Amino acid sequence: MEISWLISKALDFEFLNLEEGLFLYEQASTAELMFAANEIRTILHPGNKVTWLIDRNVNYTNVCVSGCQFCNFYRSKNSREAYVTTLEDYKQKIDELFVLGGEQLLLQGGLHPGLGLDFYVDLFRNLKKIQPRLKLHALGPPEIVHIANMESLSYRHTLEKLIQAGLDSLPGAGAEILVDRVRSQVSKNKCSASEWLDVMREAHKLGLTTSATMMFGHIETREERIQHMISIREVQAEKPGNATGFISFIPWPFQDEGTNLQKVQGVRNHVTSEEYIRTIAISRIMLPNIPNIQASWLTVGKEIGQICLHAGANDFGSIMIEENVVSVAGAKFKFDKEGIQLAIREAGFEPQLRNQQFEERTLSPVS
Repeated sequence: MEISWLISKALDFEFLNLEEGLFLYEQASTAELMFAANEIRTILHPGNKVTWLIDRNVNYTNVCVSGCQFCNFYRSKNSREAYVTTLEDYKQKIDELFVLGGEQLLLQGGLHPGLGLDFYVDLFRNLKKIQPRLKLHALGPPEIVHIANMESLSYRHTLEKLIQAGLDSLPGAGAEILVDRVRSQVSKNKCSASEWLDVMREAHKLGLTTSATMMFGHIETREERIQHMISIREVQAEKPGNATGFISFIPWPFQDEGTNLQKVQGVRNHVTSEEYIRTIAISRIMLPNIPNIQASWLTVGKEIGQICLHAGANDFGSIMIEENVVSVAGAKFKFDKEGIQLAIREAGFEPQLRNQQFEERTLSPVS
């Protein structure tokens, strides 16, 4: 194989197979990967805009039975620190969100053993009553599998009920690495790779817009990272023609501070700045059928995020009004709406506020 031939193939929007993707990932220079990824980005997104989002990450509970080895956030149901967020708390958080110009809750939590489908249906309906213009980017495949299993329901039926209650889009949470060798060691009580992908297949059939993530830099191999991307690409290729499917892909490095993976197994985040930039670039190359690639400034910082905008990324993500999961494992970076726009301009681009469907928005705070 030749690097130039593979890059030419990628620029023609052909799918690279596992062997080709791995070869390019390992053998091409960072400059070559950035060039190819930036060319693809320019074709998909002509012009000079980089998108960003205002939303609020609210955790409906911190109770979880998954026991993921990379998570410091979860508590057992009998813990003194266990909680389920109240409607009064939601009201305050939603009011603050809209004052800041946002309109969406990224609503996530844990696999709570006592919360069934009715809880989420009632919650979504009540949140829409509090603010009818609120968008719910909520749960994720692990929660859908958990709820469906608890209720002996299909993924489709579970999703249908949640959509009827107000679910607007489905995050790509809980993907980690979509290879069961890895999942059996870092998140053995969470859904399998095939279950995660099957939930997304059903979501796309129902017209639900989704995203996909990849948490890397722990025990996975580079080959498994590429396989993860290919699995997502294949599901995207299966979606109905009128469905958006995966609208974005967000790779982010494992945050190791205080996690069981770090304390018990000695696994540290081994992703260098250059490796993250290369991962963004190979993501754009391997995923030509997913329109948006997001740089995770929250986990890598402003400067590396800015470089990624020249390596295939076209989105800078959210200002993250509230974030409680990766921050307790070492992610310390922060942005407000002025700061994120300044960072985009410093990188040579024009900031454009968006919603979860990547439709353009304008700032219009509500008092």
